[in-house]
Amino acid sequence: MSTSSSTAQTHYQCYIDGNWVDSAQKLSVENPATGEVFSSVPDCTLEQADAALASSQAALQSWKMLPAIERGRHLFRLIEALQPKRDLFARLLVLEQGKTLNEAYGEFDDTLNYLTYSAEAARRIEGNIFPSDNASEQLWIQKVPYGVTVGLCAFNYPLALIGRKVGPALVTGNTMIVKPHEATPITAMEFAKVVEEAGIPKGVINIISGSGIAVGEHLVKSPITQLVTLTGSIRAGQAICRAVAENVTAVSLELGGKASFIVLDDADIDKAVDAVVISRYANCGQVCICAELVLVHEKVADEFTRKVLEKVKALTVGNPMDNPSMGPSVTAQGLDRVESIVQETINAGATVACGGGRPQGSEFENGNWYQPTVLTEVTADMAAAREEIFGPVLPIVKISSFDEAVAITNRRNDGLSCYLWSNDYRIIMDGIARLEVGTVFVNKQIVGYIQGYHSGHKRSGIGGEDGIYGIEGYLQKRAVYLNCN
Repeated sequence: MSTSSSTAQTHYQCYIDGNWVDSAQKLSVENPATGEVFSSVPDCTLEQADAALASSQAALQSWKMLPAIERGRHLFRLIEALQPKRDLFARLLVLEQGKTLNEAYGEFDDTLNYLTYSAEAARRIEGNIFPSDNASEQLWIQKVPYGVTVGLCAFNYPLALIGRKVGPALVTGNTMIVKPHEATPITAMEFAKVVEEAGIPKGVINIISGSGIAVGEHLVKSPITQLVTLTGSIRAGQAICRAVAENVTAVSLELGGKASFIVLDDADIDKAVDAVVISRYANCGQVCICAELVLVHEKVADEFTRKVLEKVKALTVGNPMDNPSMGPSVTAQGLDRVESIVQETINAGATVACGGGRPQGSEFENGNWYQPTVLTEVTADMAAAREEIFGPVLPIVKISSFDEAVAITNRRNDGLSCYLWSNDYRIIMDGIARLEVGTVFVNKQIVGYIQGYHSGHKRSGIGGEDGIYGIEGYLQKRAVYLNCN
């Protein structure tokens, strides 16, 4: 399988204080479609992490004192520098992350949208004025930046998550240190070139690579860091909370979940089938809000399952540069987890209705490949119904009532999202009120609008991203009691 690495450099450097910085130790970057190492980045030292922190701190005062509209103009220059590089970034995303080329183009476009929304928000940062209890006084609530922020990005959207974090952080007056995931650091380093080209003042954005356990923890524990924003697993979020405890550093955590896809007996079955296939197998199932578990009413379960199988069996897997339906998983460790969950579920009595293993053919002998898979005869206590799979596996559980679906969804200790398919407005309103998740998709496939809000309930996170509330997540409040006498 040829997924040419000619687009990428064989080695990248980090971007600290406006300079390109290397280290003696390297992190290898693999192509998930072939397993081949095609590039490397520095495994930065703790001293280099300290340099990034000092740089961000030194840049903070002058950056936050700029009028918000000037910070927005800097973001627009960044967008202008990024726009011509659509082909480059799309191909880099395919190389290091494994998503299809079309999906990679979509991620690039999403990145521009995130940055543009933030730049346009410069004139919309609002505070409040409340009546005072005394004459000749005013009570103001100002919204001010945290200061030095650390953005920790997951491997499923290496570029879009940078735009999602950098945009709101900068427009609100913060500086940011970006640390990409070790498996997917290349697009971040290429993004740093755009930062330099756009003339963003040094120290406002630093981009540093290294292990999460060493470099990431050091950045998070530093007393310089005032806000940590993480997109990652629940386990990573728990580690962040422990790490920030001593300094009581603010956090914004967008973590994992296991979205139920509830299909009731009055649903439009054909539309629900189309939606679940898109919502499960997008990005090889590696989206935190993917449909992870079907809960389908027993009256329509057979029809629904038959139609799902027809769609899933028609999905293609192959070289992501050629735009099949699905590419590989990002990491070998992630694929091992998928295989383990599937096997445990089969051992408990489930049936593999399609897929269930590595695709056949010489082109799939290396790399992190798995077939689009559907599991039937699944019960709610089996592994595939309990664990977040984060891969191309769809377990189907039959239910007898909407109350049963709500109970299965709500008994979890996470609550990121769920899908509800029904044409009964009473059930829809009841579901919106009762389902304990951050996002409910009603008769809708997976989507995320930049003006919305992406957040989790329970262990799925603290705070959130996108829209006006995402912007506010990078601001803290300051009360001002102003005596005018």
